Amino acid sequence: MKTINQILSVIVLGLLCCTQIAHSQNNQQSKSKINIILLMGDDHGWEETGYNGHPFIKTPVLDDMAKKGLVLDRFHSAHPTCSPTRGSIITGRHPNRYGTFTPGWSIRPEEISIAQLLSDQGYTTGHFGKWHLGPVKVDSPTNPGAMGFDSWVSHDNFFEMNPILSVNGSLPIQFKGEGSEVIVDETISFIDKSREEENPFFAVVWFGSPHEPYEALPEDLALYSQLPDSLDNQLVKLTSIKTGEQVKRPLGEVLQERFAEITAMDRAIGKLRDYLEKEGMKDNTLIWYCGDNGIPHSGLYNSKLHGLKGTVYEGGTLVPGIIEWPEEITKPKRSEINTVTSDILPTLCELVGVDLPDRTLDGISLAPIIYGEITERTQPICFWNFDTNHLTENTPYISDELQQGTTPLVKKSGDIYTRNFKNYHHKEILEEDYKGGRSILDNSFKLVIHEKGNDLIKELYNVKDDPGEKINILEDYPAIAASLEKQLKNWQESVLHSLTEADYLDDSSK
Repeated sequence: MKTINQILSVIVLGLLCCTQIAHSQNNQQSKSKINIILLMGDDHGWEETGYNGHPFIKTPVLDDMAKKGLVLDRFHSAHPTCSPTRGSIITGRHPNRYGTFTPGWSIRPEEISIAQLLSDQGYTTGHFGKWHLGPVKVDSPTNPGAMGFDSWVSHDNFFEMNPILSVNGSLPIQFKGEGSEVIVDETISFIDKSREEENPFFAVVWFGSPHEPYEALPEDLALYSQLPDSLDNQLVKLTSIKTGEQVKRPLGEVLQERFAEITAMDRAIGKLRDYLEKEGMKDNTLIWYCGDNGIPHSGLYNSKLHGLKGTVYEGGTLVPGIIEWPEEITKPKRSEINTVTSDILPTLCELVGVDLPDRTLDGISLAPIIYGEITERTQPICFWNFDTNHLTENTPYISDELQQGTTPLVKKSGDIYTRNFKNYHHKEILEEDYKGGRSILDNSFKLVIHEKGNDLIKELYNVKDDPGEKINILEDYPAIAASLEKQLKNWQESVLHSLTEADYLDDSSK
C-alpha cells in the first residue's frame, strides 16, 4: 500500500502539472493575441516611396519595412477618395453600401466595425489622427467611440503642423509639433496604458500627411531643395496654408513641401517601430501601412499610372501596402496578387480568431498570402464612384446638428474652416443609381465603365501586362468584357440592396 506521503506527493505533482499546463495554455493564448497597428497616409500614392523606385522621395523606414516584411505590390484603396476608403477599412464593406459616397459623407451607426470585433476579444482599441467618417465630438453617433474605439485623439478631417485635435470627443485643443509625430506620440502613450492593463492593443493611426495644403519642417524641406528647375514651369492649384483659399503655385515648390511631408511621416513611423523594438513588442505586433487613394494633381510627378485621385483607374486606387510582422513574416516577400483595403477586416478577423460579421463583405482574408498559400485572388475587386448628382432623396440619416464638425483645419469649405457631414436614407433603387465611374478587377483583366454625356464608355485592360492602362483591348476580348460587366452589375445590385438599409433589417430578424 502507498503511504500517506506517497499519496500526497502524487497529488502535489498532479497539481503542479495542471498549473504548468494552464500556464502554457495562457502563454499560447497570450501569444495568439497579436498586437495590431494600422497606419495610413492621406493621399499617398503607390509611386511615392523609395522602395517603389521614386527618383526623389526619401522613405527609409517604409523601405526597411519592405525589406523585412510583406509588400503587397498590387494593393488598392477601395475607393479613389479618402472617407469612403476609411469606411472600407473599418467595415470590410464597400462604402456605397452605407452611403459614404465621397469625402464628407459619414458612415452609418449600424455598421459593424473591426474595432468593435476586436474589443469583444479583449483588445484595447484606439484611434489617432484623421477620422473623416463623421464628427469626432462626443455626441456624434459616428465618432470613433461609437465605432468601437476605447479612446481617440482625432480630427474630423486632415491636419498640418501643430494640429488641433479632440481627445475622446472633448472640445478640440492644440498639440504642438509636426503633425505625424504628434499622433505617433499619442499612439505610444496609448500602447503604454494598454500594457499596464495587460491587454493586447489595436491602434488605428491615420496621418494627415501628405494631403495638401503642405507644411513641413525646414530640415525636411532642405532634403528636396534640388528638384529639377523645369518643374517650376508648371502651375498647380492647391490650398494656401496662409488663407485656406485656392491658389496657383509652381509645381517644384509644391512637390518640395509634399515630399518633405512624406519623409516626416516616414520618420514618425520609424519612431513607433523603434519604441516597439525597445519595449520588446515588435515581434508580436503586426503593422500594416497603406495609402487611402492615389496621387492628387498637386502631387503628380511623371506617373506611369493612368488617372489620379478621384478616378477608378489604377492611378486613383493603387497605393503602397506593406505588412510587417516579424513573428510570422520572417523573410521578405512581395505579392503581385490584387488586394484592397476592404480585405483588412476579414484578414485581422482570421488572424485573431474572430467570426466575421453576418453581413455581405467585399473583402477577403489575406492570411493565405501572409502564409504563402495562394497565388491568385479568389474573387474580383469592384470600384464605384457613385453619381450623387441625381439624388433627390434628402431625408437625413443623422440630424444636421450631430453631423456638424468641430475640429478646425486650414482648408476653407464655403465660409467655414471646419467640416460637416451628411448621409441620407435611400429607400428606392432607380436605374440612375447604377451610374458613375466603376470598374471590376480580376486577376489579370480590368473593365472600366463610365458615362460621358449620353454615351457609355467601356474599356478593358490587362493590368498585369499593361499596368499603366494604355491599351484598350475591349474589341480583342469581348467575352471577357461581357462576363466582367455582368459580375459588376450583379455586385452593384448587392451594394444597392445594402444601401436601402436591408442589411440592418436582416440583422434585427435574426
